[in-house]
Amino acid sequence: MTQSKLFSSGIELASFVTSSTILSKSWTTISSDNYENGVGLSWKLDKETGSDFTILAFKATSDDSSSVQADLISSDELKEDNFLDFEFLCSKKIPTFSLNKTAVSLFRENHQEFDSLKTEINSSNPRTPLIVTGHGLGGSIASLFVISLLHNIGSVKNRPLCITFGSLLVGDRRLQQAISRSSIWNSCFIHVLSHKDPLPRLFITDRTSTYMPFGTFILCSDATSFENPDSIFEIFVALASVHDKNQELESVDYGNIVKNLYRKATWIDFPAQAENLTNPDSLATDISLQLGALSLTPHVQENVGFNTLETKLKELEERFFLQKRILFDPSKKLNDRKVDMAQLEWYKKKSKNEQIGYYDSFKNMNFPDDYDVNQFHKRLTFYWEKMVEEAEMKPQKEGAAFRTRWLYAGTTYRRMVEPLSIAKYYSEGGKDYINNKRSEHFKQLEEWLFEDSQNRTSDVNSTPRKNVEAILTIDSCFWAHVEEALLLCGELKGVKEKDDVLKKLFKIEVYVYGLLKDYAVSPEIFLARSSYIRWWNEYKKIKGSSYTSALANFMNDDTKIKQYAIGAYDFP
Repeated sequence: MTQSKLFSSGIELASFVTSSTILSKSWTTISSDNYENGVGLSWKLDKETGSDFTILAFKATSDDSSSVQADLISSDELKEDNFLDFEFLCSKKIPTFSLNKTAVSLFRENHQEFDSLKTEINSSNPRTPLIVTGHGLGGSIASLFVISLLHNIGSVKNRPLCITFGSLLVGDRRLQQAISRSSIWNSCFIHVLSHKDPLPRLFITDRTSTYMPFGTFILCSDATSFENPDSIFEIFVALASVHDKNQELESVDYGNIVKNLYRKATWIDFPAQAENLTNPDSLATDISLQLGALSLTPHVQENVGFNTLETKLKELEERFFLQKRILFDPSKKLNDRKVDMAQLEWYKKKSKNEQIGYYDSFKNMNFPDDYDVNQFHKRLTFYWEKMVEEAEMKPQKEGAAFRTRWLYAGTTYRRMVEPLSIAKYYSEGGKDYINNKRSEHFKQLEEWLFEDSQNRTSDVNSTPRKNVEAILTIDSCFWAHVEEALLLCGELKGVKEKDDVLKKLFKIEVYVYGLLKDYAVSPEIFLARSSYIRWWNEYKKIKGSSYTSALANFMNDDTKIKQYAIGAYDFP
């Protein structure tokens, strides 16, 4: 068995572990003796010589896993108590999540021993794939152990595999979202369970339940496989409604289930389940058969109010499949967006030749080309909104690498395209773009640049003077300040108390001059038909011909402006 095969993903992984000896060896280790004892737990590390993998199995000392309470503890509480093993799962989008309190308590009480286990595993043969397994509450500990390893996973090849049998759920929907944001992380978990086993659904009684499954589930009797957490949740709710909690359920023999799964592996076709998602009729039939195997027949469903379960699962599986199919792939779509950016560059040069600049040309919408640019603007904005959203959802280490890789392209996009968003907003009568309308993805892209600048010795916003003619204005919100200045000039005509308005205008004047001194503004702002020139002419009338300031001295001298355009002017 090769490492690459062992760690595939989703339903394909379920197919592989079912048809191999991985499940049987995992269960054999769970069922064996010679465990090391800890606090409320015991474990066994099986490093059989010549084996394709190392197996770590967990058992709970108490045989009654059903007595475990549903109480949760939040990651914030753990952080306050200086327990940070799972803190890496937190992100800007998912700042907190909750875990089963009993499972976490057992994990923490054995924390020192678990650290020793990790050291032993890494020192023996770090290239040997690791399988972590457990039954019932032991399966919950196995899941937590693997979760604690996720932040050190660098690639598909070195990830562990968690296989649980009849395991209790370990956390809420936010935990599921935190793990599922990385396809590598989510594929580390395979859960085998019987529809007759109450433990996996112990904490799910109805749709208001807080707990949420993650990973891939193999539901037996006839090996139904789902990797959509919403589908698993609905099935758990249905099973909880079907089975009377006061009725004693028969004991589940997972050893026998594993044997049956292996025998049936020749005709169980998990990938076919995924392929059926492309065919509505096949999907409906497939789900109907799977629900029947779980004893959720139409008659039973109707009696418990779940006659629409089949329809709901069909919708959930179709949506899940489409989401995976159109999973955002920035590298594949980047070339298309490069074409859009090239079109904007052409538009920018054309507008400059017409002495108006691309900002004002787009704002005025006087020519067919302006309407064509609207399409480029929409496509680029959609692309980068998705790009930033995905980056912010990634784990901290992975997200930081992602942001660094796309920093230059994102900064160029922001400086070129945000002025178009500003132009559109003010052309429609908007006010205060920065506080009222600015998109979060522009803010995030700007934050990426700021974070990167903290790790550099040079100023990432600095521009060589000789290249000033070709630059994009460094502050992508420059035109929003210009538009606000124009609005303030208009306000002066209708207000008696002018001092506050004049102070705001002077603040903008200082802002503009500061950018000019740093050669951080494109010379296109000086084009005869630009909004900036329109503002300066209005402002000059307000201040009077005798007004002097650093910006006024510069703007009143055409020679200085021409020298600036070629990077030859030395500011005092």
